[in-house]
Amino acid sequence: QVHLVESGGGLVQAGGSLRLSCAASGSIFSINTMVWYRQAPGKQRVLVASITSGVGTNYLDSVKGRFTISRDNNKNTVYLQMNSLKPEDTAVYYCNVVLREVGDTNFHNYWGQGTQVTVSS
Repeated sequence: QVHLVESGGGLVQAGGSLRLSCAASGSIFSINTMVWYRQAPGKQRVLVASITSGVGTNYLDSVKGRFTISRDNNKNTVYLQMNSLKPEDTAVYYCNVVLREVGDTNFHNYWGQGTQVTVSS
């Protein structure tokens, strides 16, 4: 069994910065892809940024140049550095990880609990 724990959300003024963290723990063999999603009230969940082993990164157009996704393989942790934050970035941010567990040849998908990011004007 694998668990994801998110942290780093909070309240910040427009133009400020936050860094989100998502740590995976359990019987992990390898991690393929780590992804950040966000969901605002009354709206659909959308992909914000992803990082894939041996491939690279991708970003939602509206966050390019402001957000940076990175990972620490030794800690099984993914980060989202968010700079120049705007009120439109206000949402619950969710981490998703695609990985293989020890003794299993199949890939599995796990979600974090979500962390609230609020950007004031």
